[in-house]
Amino acid sequence: MIRVGQGCDIHALVPGRKMILGGVDIAHGSGLLGHSDADALVHAIIDALLGAAALGNIGQHFPDSDPRYRGADSRVLLRATVALLAQAGWQVGNVDATIIAQQPKMAPYLPQMVANIAADLQVAVDCVNVKAKTAEKLGFVGRGEGVATEAVVLISQPS
Repeated sequence: MIRVGQGCDIHALVPGRKMILGGVDIAHGSGLLGHSDADALVHAIIDALLGAAALGNIGQHFPDSDPRYRGADSRVLLRATVALLAQAGWQVGNVDATIIAQQPKMAPYLPQMVANIAADLQVAVDCVNVKAKTAEKLGFVGRGEGVATEAVVLISQPS
């Protein structure tokens, strides 16, 4: 049995915070606002995984109202999500994800993001793809007010 899941996340950019995407600290004057480390890329992947397995969403499992998740490393949450899927009999097949950000350029950071995500998902590096797009200066992303991410995953359950 196989299933597909999709996820998305959006975080505002604010001064005084780190920009962390895919577990990588990105050099930028602003960072992503959120209860945890606000890693929007990992959050989109978590939602895609939970959705594919019909296990709800990130807010149900790791609520921003819970002080345990204040400043949490999203990679830890991703590994916990993989454990939830495993308990339900699912394994990750592949991930395809997109970062939508006007600045900074993401290309130099993509290989490390892929390596981090693959390690956390316990899959080969060639099972993870992360790409980046700008918003062509349109909307909140184009104005540099935030970052959006999207992810699609395939999971499988041995028959």
